[in-house]
Amino acid sequence: MRETITSLQNTRVKAAVRLRERRARQQQNLTLIDGIREIERALSAGVDIQQAFVSEEHQLDLEALVNRLDQHGAEPVLVTARVFEKIAFGNRGEGIVVTASPPQRSLADLPQAGDAVIGVVEAVEKPGNIGAIVRSADAAGVSGLIFADPRTDLYNPNAIRSSLGVIFSIPVCAATTIEAKSWLLETKTQIYVARVDGAVDYTTANLSERAAIVLGSEANGVSEAWRDDAVSGIKLPMLGMGDSLNVSVTAGILFYEALRQRTR
Repeated sequence: MRETITSLQNTRVKAAVRLRERRARQQQNLTLIDGIREIERALSAGVDIQQAFVSEEHQLDLEALVNRLDQHGAEPVLVTARVFEKIAFGNRGEGIVVTASPPQRSLADLPQAGDAVIGVVEAVEKPGNIGAIVRSADAAGVSGLIFADPRTDLYNPNAIRSSLGVIFSIPVCAATTIEAKSWLLETKTQIYVARVDGAVDYTTANLSERAAIVLGSEANGVSEAWRDDAVSGIKLPMLGMGDSLNVSVTAGILFYEALRQRTR
């Protein structure tokens, strides 16, 4: 690696710091990936990593990963602990953050046929929920995820972190609600929407064949686009005072119900 960067005013450092903001990520078509496991999974998925900022305090510990990044064309840059703290957005202390071009996936990248399970999440706002839903989908063998009309970018650094990097290995895309629903109908996917007033208990819905599981925001549920004869409403029992679950919890329950039906 070249000479250590010591200044917070360095142009590369300032550009990386700006990637904490969604507008800058969109302008630069880059995001930040923080953490050894997340970076390794991004590499394995073929993500285009541009630059690696390595804390001089961790240089020796990270030698193998830095060499791997260098072989894949990412430029390793050594920085002081003070500079690294400015770039890093968390407190893991693993000593490496990279900038990368997020994957550009669309509905065309999702399974078009076969007994796929597709997760659809509408109007999600919190990056942590995106990451948690992706982790559950990956663990339960969900074929792909559509985030319909999302309120944040899918490759927000916190979404990447909360997914533990599996967001790079499962087909994930953003689309409008209308586009998502049209695609599901065109691919002859049975649509099940989780609603408080759903008529069917989630354990009796047929999730063993090609199906989509649609979830809405915790505050507003799903939009009116998901309320017609082409859609089946399903519900989870709520035995306490609350009338809803965290969207990532609901996703996990329904994804594993689909897995249970397919492996029993």
